[in-house]
Amino acid sequence: METIDVLDLKRMLFGDESPFFLVEIVVRTVIVYVYALLLLRWLGSRTIGQLSTVEFLLVIALGSAVGDAMFYPDVPLVHALLVVTVVVLANKGLDILIARFKQAERAIDGVPEEVMRDGVICKPFLSSTTMGVSELFQELRERGIEQLGQVASAYVEADGGLTVFRTKEAPRPGLPIVPPWEIEKPQEVSAGIRACLRCGAIADHAGLCSHCGNDRFTGVREGTRYATSD
Repeated sequence: METIDVLDLKRMLFGDESPFFLVEIVVRTVIVYVYALLLLRWLGSRTIGQLSTVEFLLVIALGSAVGDAMFYPDVPLVHALLVVTVVVLANKGLDILIARFKQAERAIDGVPEEVMRDGVICKPFLSSTTMGVSELFQELRERGIEQLGQVASAYVEADGGLTVFRTKEAPRPGLPIVPPWEIEKPQEVSAGIRACLRCGAIADHAGLCSHCGNDRFTGVREGTRYATSD
């Protein structure tokens, strides 16, 4: 059994290879980087924030394919370049498929999902796994929303981002989300004008929520309490 010299700086920094292998690493890195860059330029790929699901997977696959070839002496460069080429060509094929067939685009890239309309959370979203209600409230607070009546409509885009449209008129009464419920839990009420704690629908009569069937309500908030800047 080979004995390892613990905290051996030479082994930790350079390994068992000759120091001259550092030059080969530089050459390998330049070759793989330039080749991958040229292929990505051919694809016309965008910044990380604009990547689709397929393109994001492409970046992960390329990282795995080119990484080993850069510093492992027993990994031939041709093998790595072939993997990069196949991955990029497969991605290009998916792009063509998406451009020609709408169903393929919907299946691969996804479609936007409506999550709110007129200050009320849409029923399909309540059982969706796209984004939790707590996460939705956080995203709304980050956009200066204090109560759901300020929202005309909101959508989770295909890339996972949230698009919010504020109501143009004076905000209707709505379910308060400021302060965050994790800090101050809303007080439940059973009479008067109130908001459903599950979907935000407004109720003024006894019984279950007419929108989602929930039986827990809290008081509504009218307008806003804080000045916000766009």
